[in-house]
Amino acid sequence: MTSTSEVAVTHTAGRWWIIGAVVVLIASLLVGVMIGPAGPQWWRVPLEFVDRLPFIDVHSGLTSTDWAIVWQIRAPRVVLSAIVGATLSIAGASYQGVFRNPLVDPYLLGVAAGAGLGATLVITINRSGSSSWLIDPLPLISFLGGLTAVLITYMVGTLGKGERSATSLVLAGVAVTSLATAMQTFILQRNSDVVRQVYSWILGRLSTATWNDVRLVIPYVVISTIALLLHRRLLDVLRVGDEEATALGVNVGRVRLVVVVAATLGTAAVVAVSGLIGFVGIIVPHAVRLLVGTSYRVVLPVSLLFGAAFLIVADIPGRVLDNPAETPIGVVTAFLGAPFFLLILRTRQVNR
Repeated sequence: MTSTSEVAVTHTAGRWWIIGAVVVLIASLLVGVMIGPAGPQWWRVPLEFVDRLPFIDVHSGLTSTDWAIVWQIRAPRVVLSAIVGATLSIAGASYQGVFRNPLVDPYLLGVAAGAGLGATLVITINRSGSSSWLIDPLPLISFLGGLTAVLITYMVGTLGKGERSATSLVLAGVAVTSLATAMQTFILQRNSDVVRQVYSWILGRLSTATWNDVRLVIPYVVISTIALLLHRRLLDVLRVGDEEATALGVNVGRVRLVVVVAATLGTAAVVAVSGLIGFVGIIVPHAVRLLVGTSYRVVLPVSLLFGAAFLIVADIPGRVLDNPAETPIGVVTAFLGAPFFLLILRTRQVNR
C-alpha cells in the first residue's frame, strides 16, 4: 500500500512538474514566433509584444509588414502546432492507459487512415482547389472520415467482454486501417496527378495554418481535453486490471468508452487540419513517464504541456533548414520518433 506521505510527495512533485512544463511551453511559444525564414530579426519580436502591452512604450523597430508576418503567418502556425502536439500527446497517453499498453498511439483505432481516405477523396474530386465551397471540405471530410473509421472499429471491436473487448478493439482498428489504406491506394493509382497533393497532406500541413484552422479545432479539443483530464484518476485504477477495477466500483466499460471517444474526437479534429503527424503520441507520454512516474494524474497534464512544446520546437527545423522550401513536420517527427521508439522496444526486451 502507498502511504499518505508518499502520495503527498507525489502530488507535490507533480505540481512542480506541471509548473515547469508551463514554463517550457511559454518559452517554446515565444521561440516559435521569433524564428522564421522571412520577417523581422528574432530579437525584435519579443520587444514588439512588450510594446503592445498597455502603458509600456518600447520601440521594437517592426514595420506593419513585419508584424503581419509575425501575427498572421508565424503565430497561427505556432498556436496550431501547440494544439496538435498537446492533443496527440494526451490522446496517446490516454489510449496507453485505457488499453494498458505503452506502445499504442492516437491512431490506433483507424482515425488516421480514415482521415487520410477522406482527404484523398476531397483532393481527387476538388482538383482545381475551387474556393466556391461555403466550408473548406478538406478538414471537414477528413474529420468525418476519421470518426467514421473509429465508429466502425468500435462497433466491430466491442463484441467481446473485458480483456477480449480491448483486444478485439485493437484488432478491429488494424483491420479498418488496412481497409482504408487499401481504398486510398486504389484511388491514388487511378488519379496519379493528385499523389503529390495527398502526400503533402499526409506528411503534415502546418505550413498552411491560419487562425481559421485554430478556431475550427478549438471546440473539439477543449471538450476532448476536459473529458480526458476528468478521467485521469480512473485510468490509474484501470492499471490493476479490469476485474480488480470492477471490484473497486469502477464501470470499466463506461470509462473505456468515454476515454476512447474523447481521445478520438480530439485526434480526428487536429488531424483534419494538420495532416498525419506520427510518433508524437508515443514519444511524449513515454518521455513524461520517465520524468514524472506512471500516475496518470500527473502524466496526462504534463503530456499535454510537453506535447505542445515538443511539436512547436520540432516544427522549427522544417522552417529554416531547407529555406525557401520546407521539410514536412511529419518527416521531422519521424526522424526524432523512430529511434526513440526502437530504444523503447529494446529497453522493454532487456528488462523482461
